[in-house]
Parts: sequence; C-alpha cells; structure tokens
Amino acid sequence: MIELPEAVTLAAQLNDSVKGKRISRVIAAASPHKFSWFNGDPQRYGELLLGKIMGPATGYGAMVEIKVEDVILVFGDGVNLRYHAKNAPRPQKHQLLIEFQEGEALSAAVQMYGGLWCAREGEFDNRYYKIAQEKPSPLTADFSAAYFSQMLAAPEVQGLSAKACLATEQRIPGLGNGVLQDILYQAKIHPKRKVKLLTDKEREMLFRAVKTTLKEMAAHGGRDTETGLYGHSGGYQTRVSKNTLGKPCPACGTTIKKEAYLGGSIYFCEGCQPV
Repeated sequence: MIELPEAVTLAAQLNDSVKGKRISRVIAAASPHKFSWFNGDPQRYGELLLGKIMGPATGYGAMVEIKVEDVILVFGDGVNLRYHAKNAPRPQKHQLLIEFQEGEALSAAVQMYGGLWCAREGEFDNRYYKIAQEKPSPLTADFSAAYFSQMLAAPEVQGLSAKACLATEQRIPGLGNGVLQDILYQAKIHPKRKVKLLTDKEREMLFRAVKTTLKEMAAHGGRDTETGLYGHSGGYQTRVSKNTLGKPCPACGTTIKKEAYLGGSIYFCEGCQPV
C-alpha cells in the first residue's frame, strides 16, 4: 500500500522515467475491479490524456499526482504503479494502462481497493486529496513539535489509542497502519496505549519518531514490505512488520508479535513497547 514514503519515492521514480513522454494510448477499466474508484467515466480518460505530455509527479500523503498539461492524474494508496520499458511485455490485468510514443508504458493495478483519478486541473473534488495537500507533511519543517503537540492535545483524541490517533481520520496524511508500526516501535509506545496516558517524554519521543522514521523510510526508497515503480522492494528495513514477525527484537531480543486490532494488524515488541 502506498503511504508517505512510497508516495515520495514513486513521484521521484515517475519524474525519472516518464516525465516529458507523450501519451499515445490510454486503456482504462480493462480489468473490472469492484473497488477501483475512477473520476466519472473511465472511458473518457483517453479524451483527456491522448497526445499530451507527462509533467512532474508529486507525492501528497498517500497519493501520487502527475500533472499532464491541463489535466491531473491522481493515484491512491491501494494502487500498484509499474513502469514498462520499450518492447517489455504489458501486464494482462490492469485498471489503467498508459502507453507513450517512445514505446514505454505505465500501468496501474488495484490491490484490495484504490483510486485512479483523472480530471482537469482544478476540477478534482476529493476530500482526502485536498486534506493531503493542505496539511503539513512530516517531511517538512511545517510539521513542528508545536503542531504535533496541538494535535495530541485535541479533546477528541484523548480516549483514542496511539494507533487510532495517528493512523486514522487523515490527521497525518500518508501516515497509515503500515509506517505506524516502526514509528511506535522507535518511540517505545504500544499501539493500544491511550493518548491521554502518554507522558510529556513519550509525546516528545513520539514526535521525534514520526519525523525521523518517515524521513529514513523516504530516504531509502520506501519500506521493504512494499515495491516501487520498477517492481523492487524499498530499501528501508522494517523493524516490526510481516518481515520480522516471530523474530527477536533487535533491541531486547523479545519475539516480535502480531495482533488484530481496529480492523487491521499491529506488530510490536512487548519488551520495548509495554501496554
């Protein structure tokens, strides 16, 4: 799933591979998928994109935006984006395939769910997209200790767990259940620990963990549990994830555990992250 580090990585890879390419063919919704979300009729995507030149890509939260002259393409967090070199085989199943005059192609395939939106610039009315653009990214200085403290002080989050506070309701766009695991591990906070019970020191550690962990993930091309535009896993080695489940914690030796919680899975070390 695309989260903030992957969105930033994919945007950089798109700028390296398809920026400046002219679109020669567009195939949308070729493989039906119940949870593929399009903007209007996907069959109109060709009308909007054909003959136009791919512009810069930018990561916003868990979304990747590509400017295509007067049109934007936006991909949500459940979409697998892949670059295909000239003469390379195209995938049999996809929800969007864009081919270029140079012979290369870009495909987008939805996993569980995902958005593949195409609209004229200024006409894309999507709440999550707007929030991702408006709120400060943890990778920037605008996401400050004061901003984070204000978020944790809000009355509506006091009864929430650390997971629910950080990874739901788009409080921090791009910070989802995936990257959350290592953030809480680095802060030594259990995912179920209530916000109202966090000490001042724990809040400070949590802020630092959000900033440093996401920065490290982005700098290494995303997490090793996810793949980028070329199909390779990210270079950031997760500490608590499906890749480390059942293995000893690198800090204390306690076995990494997994539990179902709030509609998803949490990974943690009981030794480093007491409830």
